[in-house]
Amino acid sequence: MEKTVMVSIVMPNEKDLEVMVEAAKTLEHLEVSNEVRVISAHRDPDQMIAYAKSARDMGIEVIIATASGAAHLPGMIAAFTTLPVIAVPLRSPLLDGLDSILSMLQMPGGVPVATVSVNGARNAAILACQIISLHNKDIMRRLEKMKMDLAREVQEQAENVKSKQSSASS
Repeated sequence: MEKTVMVSIVMPNEKDLEVMVEAAKTLEHLEVSNEVRVISAHRDPDQMIAYAKSARDMGIEVIIATASGAAHLPGMIAAFTTLPVIAVPLRSPLLDGLDSILSMLQMPGGVPVATVSVNGARNAAILACQIISLHNKDIMRRLEKMKMDLAREVQEQAENVKSKQSSASS
């Protein structure tokens, strides 16, 4: 039996996978089923609309969409679905991603898109998991473990710095 995809990662072209692979890796680490698709709001709008309208019926719970420049893909998907859409603005050569951020943040009332930092694919995946964890206790537990691991890493780094300071002052 095929496993239902919980999170769909959507990007307008394959070169964006360089950034979005971090979302896929994070979802895999948290054992959340996912897929990666190339869909274009401009070059194949019919496909984009069909995907957005059918995503819920396919079992998808959250969509992570990315783009750069005018960054229409996340907002256009959000216009055709009631699923949560998380946007990942990509760094662009012209304005270093500011254009992408503003396109994603300035959505009209009634069409929300959650937006993470420029190239913030990992945080988009974590946010998607936090949304799903509202009804999925297994994912909630994996997120809690991840947060404890992050805290442990900080504590280890603090000890390393303290140890290096002590060695340097001796």
